[in-house]
Amino acid sequence: MSGVAVGKSVPRNETWEKVTGAAKYVDDSSRSGMLYAKLAVSPHAHARIISIDSSEAWSIPGVKAVVTGQDFPVLTGSPLADRPPIAIDKVRYYGEPVALVVADQEYIAERAALRIKVEYERLPVVHSPIEAYQSNAPIIHEHLAEYKRHEEVYPEPGTNIANRTKIRKGNMEEGWGNSDHIIDVRVTLPQSDHAAIELRCSKAEILPDGNVIIHSASQSPFVIRLAISDAFQIPLHQIIVHTPLVGGSFGGKSAIQPEFLALLASRAVGGRAVTFVNSREHDMISSPVHIGLDATIKLGCTREGKITAVEILHLFDGGAYSDRGVVMSRAGATDCTGPYRIDHVHCDSLCMYTNHPYSTSYRGFGHPELTFAIERAIDLLANEVQMDPLEFRYYNAIGPGDTSPTQTPLNRSNIGDLPTCIARLRTLINWGSNPSSIEIDDHLIRAKGVCCFWKNSNTPTNAGAGAVVIYNPDGSVNLLCGAVEIGQGTRTALTQLLAERLRMDVHRIHISTDVNTEKDPQHWKTVASRSTFLVGNAVLRAADDAIEQLKITASIVLGYPPAELEVGGERVYFRKRPDIGIGVERIASGYRYPNGNTVGSQVIGRGSYTMRDLTLLDYETGRGTTGPEWLVGAQAVEVELNTNDYTYKIIQAASVIDAGRVINPQMARSQITGGMSMGLSLASREIFQFDHEGKILNPQFRTYKLIRYGEQPEYLVDFIETPDLEAPYGLRGIGEHGLIGMPAALANSLSTAIGHALNHLPLTPEMIWRTIHDSD
Repeated sequence: MSGVAVGKSVPRNETWEKVTGAAKYVDDSSRSGMLYAKLAVSPHAHARIISIDSSEAWSIPGVKAVVTGQDFPVLTGSPLADRPPIAIDKVRYYGEPVALVVADQEYIAERAALRIKVEYERLPVVHSPIEAYQSNAPIIHEHLAEYKRHEEVYPEPGTNIANRTKIRKGNMEEGWGNSDHIIDVRVTLPQSDHAAIELRCSKAEILPDGNVIIHSASQSPFVIRLAISDAFQIPLHQIIVHTPLVGGSFGGKSAIQPEFLALLASRAVGGRAVTFVNSREHDMISSPVHIGLDATIKLGCTREGKITAVEILHLFDGGAYSDRGVVMSRAGATDCTGPYRIDHVHCDSLCMYTNHPYSTSYRGFGHPELTFAIERAIDLLANEVQMDPLEFRYYNAIGPGDTSPTQTPLNRSNIGDLPTCIARLRTLINWGSNPSSIEIDDHLIRAKGVCCFWKNSNTPTNAGAGAVVIYNPDGSVNLLCGAVEIGQGTRTALTQLLAERLRMDVHRIHISTDVNTEKDPQHWKTVASRSTFLVGNAVLRAADDAIEQLKITASIVLGYPPAELEVGGERVYFRKRPDIGIGVERIASGYRYPNGNTVGSQVIGRGSYTMRDLTLLDYETGRGTTGPEWLVGAQAVEVELNTNDYTYKIIQAASVIDAGRVINPQMARSQITGGMSMGLSLASREIFQFDHEGKILNPQFRTYKLIRYGEQPEYLVDFIETPDLEAPYGLRGIGEHGLIGMPAALANSLSTAIGHALNHLPLTPEMIWRTIHDSD
């Protein structure tokens, strides 16, 4: 049910700027005297650095500085500090920065970077997480035990294991003893690119007073400030980070990398302003990427189809450095079962070092990967027990009264209603009584595949946000907060929440497209589909604070107690006689009597919110609570496969999601549709192609394939609404969730079509052909 603003399809605040080309991003502005920085990168995936010769670079007119790892031998990273911004003693992935050149012009810096000569001693390359897991694998980080730990992380020195998360629930002997059917499956998902339109970029300047000014395309401006303070030993108050509109991110700009490089460049030239912008190739190979996974699943059920036990080994491809990969591997453990009731669970989820580009957050944060693994197993087990795969999921769907793999008790508020999602999906895609593949002619086959998913946010236990509501003299409102606009529409949704609480026209609320850490209240990060939850709760508290201030001033003027007054329609009025009241514009800056006496003052509401009741995981059992709630959903894909050459067309893709409360229906559908498209692209074609030396062979969009216009299917999106009682107006974050199940649903549909298990992404015609012929 719609209110004043919640439930309305309000146009996004920045729409006009974007469609007219007036929107400003980090690299859209320059100034006189700006310098430019470019990278020299490693041509090897694993090698010792013997020497670096920068003499030819220095000989080029216009070069102002050359920075190497020896100039700043500091390790950065969170939660495990294992990565130098520029390689120090050895390189661990192809494309790793080995030097940074600063020059008057961008082309001069790029030309000089190509003149940097590095002598290397080649080392054995670790090509995959399964290879890294072997006891005789080359060790990528010899000093793993010495790295500083910022959060809960459990590296295993002497191995390539950056982190291990264990889940131990129930009794495995009992679980397997009750299993009449058991299947084993291995799945693999490769590393791939975030492929945001805007390249990673940052500008840095050190002022004469020591203040550091950073402009960055980032999801994490407040984390940038903390990371720079820690690495460079600069007081926090002297670091100011500006983040304007961001041209897409999908998790890739939550990592702190270009900011370090820009600041190192500025420091090398006496604090002058320096711009650092990736080329597309460096954005793909030098900056962090989407994580890969190699997983094995053993899953059992009774003859009636009740799932009894699961044993899982996740080997995540974290690449050369840990970054957020260790936290994604933890997320892969905490939700490892998918949204199903399984009483007996044994899971080890490891983040493995390999000689690949290092991994960072990616839309879904480990959940597309874990979902692909468990959903392939679910489909195979349903086939084994000869049950309709959608019915099998409905029968085992998790719900109130169950517990998560981390043994968190579930209720209607924190788990939502998966059975209704499944039932709605059945109707939406016309899933009949015989969901098997249908042969259209002698070489075309149509088939549908389904999956279910869930996602917990896996946030720090102290993740929080603040907000400030400022009334203007005309009764309009300015909203200040730290949520970054990366294309998801969060800042528009926040104005809707505020308008709903203040009961005023949403168009009378202004929110800037920029974030400034000096002026805006702190916000953890714009990640994990948490911004509307965290900042939204802070906004509502700030609104309530402002409302109380308005009531106090109005009570003096009107002569009624504040408790008997209401605020709405830009008026404060007596609840029993709404005709008695005063316009907000008359008291927004205090009320002035005819004799000049003034009561009250400018209304400035403030509010903050921090996650509640979350706990760390017990290392031995995995018991704990890593997020306030789960979002659940069911998805489906219909394909038409040509058995002559194994090409296929995606006909239809569908999602039914429990969104809690839909704040902006049009934006919500667009978010889910965009995620579904991204998930289908990821599943059907996206992959980094490595050669035998660990070099990436497709570091441009000419060779790195993405889903394109004309290849999109029909998208069907529907919502059910089971409110989350802790969230603003019951909402659940939906920014990532359209993507999560698409790889699994596509694999399930194609597996049904060809009659062979497709367990490895991407699902290219060649991969399908090889699967069929390798299994013959």
